[in-house]
Amino acid sequence: MVKLVLLRHGQSAANKLNMYTGWSDVPLTKYGELEAHAAGQALAQVGINFTAIHTSVLVRAIKTANIVAEEIHQLYLPLFKTWRLNERHYGALRGLNKDWTREKFGAEQVALWRRSFFAVPPQLSSPDHDRRYQDLPNDALPLAESLAMAYQRILPYWQDQIAPQLRAGNNQLVVAHGSTLRAMIKYLEQISDTDIDGVEVANGEPIVYTLNDQLQVVDKQILRPQTESSTL
Repeated sequence: MVKLVLLRHGQSAANKLNMYTGWSDVPLTKYGELEAHAAGQALAQVGINFTAIHTSVLVRAIKTANIVAEEIHQLYLPLFKTWRLNERHYGALRGLNKDWTREKFGAEQVALWRRSFFAVPPQLSSPDHDRRYQDLPNDALPLAESLAMAYQRILPYWQDQIAPQLRAGNNQLVVAHGSTLRAMIKYLEQISDTDIDGVEVANGEPIVYTLNDQLQVVDKQILRPQTESSTL
């Protein structure tokens, strides 16, 4: 048996303002930092020894990963950062308030963009130009993504980097984002394209999977740490 822990970053500035973020780089709030510390403390009580931590190239996930590593006294672990674990790209919605988009486009359309597996939000006119992605081919940079597209982006990293470590008996920690963790959960739990609509991943709540030799889920536990008021 081997352990895989999935963790969504702590509250970001965009989460607090109820805005779409995607690949935009926004910091953790003070409350988000507290959530990261609480998540790490909860994991420390479980006592899992990891061999690696995987995260995106976005600061809210990276900072959460570092805080958690410190809380579990495993700062020495290698931290692998990859664009493949970035949040789903929300295209032209990013930076917009979610309530405002419901008023403009209608609640039903926004619900499709946010929760369905195949709906693609409005696209950007050109891809992100950022040093983090300068070595990627242009066709790898999305203008917007459905959850299905994010799923296909994540899968190669799972197959090439995470799964081999798990098969070798090495516990792994993944610190990423709401939508991309939903995609990974869909794969792990074999959730249907329609049922994934109802899956939520909360900030700062570690999901602890126990997997067998075939990487099938034997047990799932969600740790729910207590954090101070979010008025910070």
